[in-house]
Amino acid sequence: MSASTKTLSALPIFLRGKVVRGYGRGGRELNCPTANLDETAVNSFPSDAPTGVYIGFAKVNNDKVYPMAMSVGYNVHFGNDNKTVEIHILHEFENDFYDEIITAIAIKYLRPMKQFNSKEELIEAIEEDKKAARNLFNDTELSKWTQHSYFSKL
Repeated sequence: MSASTKTLSALPIFLRGKVVRGYGRGGRELNCPTANLDETAVNSFPSDAPTGVYIGFAKVNNDKVYPMAMSVGYNVHFGNDNKTVEIHILHEFENDFYDEIITAIAIKYLRPMKQFNSKEELIEAIEEDKKAARNLFNDTELSKWTQHSYFSKL
């Protein structure tokens, strides 16, 4: 089975987890604050789904559903050994939400994890990922996922 076929068979991916402290690089260094999910959520990520960047929708607790970009893997650019799931929700939150619950549905696979030549190149790729996630709301068919019953369960 090819990687793209494998990816398509794994989608959509439903994920729920508690927000834990990460390395803090997303907001501080990359202009992309992320919510790192707990180990239980990381381990529940489907084994047949490749690591990489996904886009879809997410919400914190019982808040509104927003577009999101999600990184799943080992962050090879930073040389991480531990698999992480990091979600960037495209919304400005007033406060951090450590220990809160994020519910997410990944509906599209964007790209694999990779080593970038510079931090600037990584930031450029992240901005493209965020743009793709924003565009989900403009796609009538895909934006229907915001109404999925998975978001009403906690």
